[in-house]
Amino acid sequence: MRRFDYSFLRNIKVPVNFMTFTNAIYTIKNLEEEKKNIYPDIFTALQKIAIVQSVKGSNEIEGIVTTDKRIEEIVNQSSAPRNHNEQEITGYKNALNLIHSDSDKMSLNEDLILNLHKILLEKIEVSYGGSYKTEDNIIRESYKDGTSFVRWVPVSSQDTPKAMKELILAYMEARDYSLIDGLLLIPCVILDFLCIHPFRDGNGRISRLLTLFLLYKSGFDISKYISFEEQINKMKGNYYEALKRSSIGWHDNKNDYIPFIENFLYTLYLCYKELDKRFLTLGTKKVSKKKRIESAIMNSFLPISKKELQALLPDISLTTIEAVLASMLNDGKIKKIGSTKSAKYIK
Repeated sequence: MRRFDYSFLRNIKVPVNFMTFTNAIYTIKNLEEEKKNIYPDIFTALQKIAIVQSVKGSNEIEGIVTTDKRIEEIVNQSSAPRNHNEQEITGYKNALNLIHSDSDKMSLNEDLILNLHKILLEKIEVSYGGSYKTEDNIIRESYKDGTSFVRWVPVSSQDTPKAMKELILAYMEARDYSLIDGLLLIPCVILDFLCIHPFRDGNGRISRLLTLFLLYKSGFDISKYISFEEQINKMKGNYYEALKRSSIGWHDNKNDYIPFIENFLYTLYLCYKELDKRFLTLGTKKVSKKKRIESAIMNSFLPISKKELQALLPDISLTTIEAVLASMLNDGKIKKIGSTKSAKYIK
């Protein structure tokens, strides 16, 4: 039987690159706190972008898709879902909103996990939403020729309630131990959750919601402004490879958490780097929008498009960006590569 015990994190020997990631994360996190007070409008704009990207990214990993326009309408305008995929997407949006708004009032326990699952699936009106699996499940992986094999055999349905209770107790014990770094604990808990695979459906999406929740509880609110799920989706091959490597020997308590921890830290690092990039043009005092656009282009080593500028400077309108680009082109400061919507600009 699997044992849940994170005491090994007190003395874990981690690769050197772990320290590189964590140092950068904490450094940018501290800068983030300062900038929130100076640039509240930018952080408000980042929130609107991040939630759309999170809803899209987490569902896309599972093959649940719709158009970007519909996702924005569902997220920002509470548009009613039109089909099954949009019902799934709406459920994730609602669960994600709960995480972002009420994390400080909640604790990790079975009620929270079951409630998130209920919210996630309530729009598709299935009977098993908010309940652990009642039948054993397996995870299959497919080859390119269409054949498949059993990738993972999760904990049985009979043993799932006990495993979930023990997982949460192990987390609570480790969380309160001062010598255990919370950033190392989170991916271990998520890996174990995924190996238990407690639900008939929705395990991957719930694992990502729990990741954001545990980040909040550890004092990291980066997912509010930069989508953690989008970063996973961009590198899902690496994510699944890390999951595979760290789950080997799991049932016999012989698995190695290091690959999954490394993937988690790197993903979090990329989120903070993305946030830092959004403020590349900002110093300790406020800078005009025109200067920020100019600086973003002049500091880019590669040609940059209007869409990329919008993502980099979410609080600045497309009209303003276009006006500055026209002025810079007229002054000969930059040149235009390509035409129409695919055009890019370089100094």
